[in-house]
Amino acid sequence: MNTNKPLIGISLGDYNGIGPEIILKALGSPRILKWCTPVIYGSKKVMDFYRQKLELKDWSIKIVDNLNQVQEGQSYLVKAWDDKDTVVEPGKVTQEAGKAAFDCLEMAIKDLDRGLISALVTAPINKHNIQSEAFSFPGHTEYLTERFDAKSSLMMMVSENLRMGVATGHLPLQEVSNALNAQLLKDKISLFLKSLKEDFSIDKPKLAVLGLNPHAGESGLLGKEELEIIQPVIDEFRNKGNLVFGPYPADGFFGKAQFKEFDGVLGMYHDQGLIPFKYIAFDTGVNFTAGLPIIRTSPDHGTAYDIAGKNEADPSSFMHALFLAMDLVKNRMQA
Repeated sequence: MNTNKPLIGISLGDYNGIGPEIILKALGSPRILKWCTPVIYGSKKVMDFYRQKLELKDWSIKIVDNLNQVQEGQSYLVKAWDDKDTVVEPGKVTQEAGKAAFDCLEMAIKDLDRGLISALVTAPINKHNIQSEAFSFPGHTEYLTERFDAKSSLMMMVSENLRMGVATGHLPLQEVSNALNAQLLKDKISLFLKSLKEDFSIDKPKLAVLGLNPHAGESGLLGKEELEIIQPVIDEFRNKGNLVFGPYPADGFFGKAQFKEFDGVLGMYHDQGLIPFKYIAFDTGVNFTAGLPIIRTSPDHGTAYDIAGKNEADPSSFMHALFLAMDLVKNRMQA
């Protein structure tokens, strides 16, 4: 590979969603090529369909069979599936698009595992039509965790002012309390602190931990998880010299913007963390899977079928995912 800039892999996602559009718009910015060499794992047929539909006449990409042909100053595409019979239907959920999304992801992961690309940015998938014998997971996070033999990982949402992690990820709400235990919290806090140090170059990170129950349990009146699980774990980390604080009532914590006082915030379940995060940073937020030996980021939104192919998709979150991936590559090399 004739490049000193990081090669950033991009998996196409569901081609009937907004993935191809945000990729086209993001890579249409010349400044991207100043800092990295993008490699899309996807289909020229699909990209040409959206390029013509969006009237992006000046957009160019080079097709390569393998990464040995890659040089700086150009965006590239590696064909991930046989697309001769592919029919692009913006806004429509199809099994063909789900299979193609998996093929793109799997090819990118193989190159990531071999160290041929520096990081992976994943465009949105549909969590239903991608399901198969090879992919039986709630989402990218869980799949990548198993694929890279990690004992645990942490779904972290990242913006300029907030890094939000969740102890339990894609889990039904009624199962959260039973899933929450001291060992799980220790693992997630350890991963969070390690990532803040190595991925974000923060020497002494300050972490806030939210409670599970309303008013953080109100001293046991509204639930005992804070007293029996969360507080003892926090105390254990504090006794070892870590700056870990809480548990905080989630409503007041975000209502008073206390997140600005911390380097990271750990919520107990998905919506507790992602609702305030997306309210604060929907257009610029990035999903980062912490705790893995590889770097993977993604925009913090889904396939958005309702606006697919209408030239309405905002590429901001995807561009931030690209920039964060570049920053993480640099920070890990310097750690």
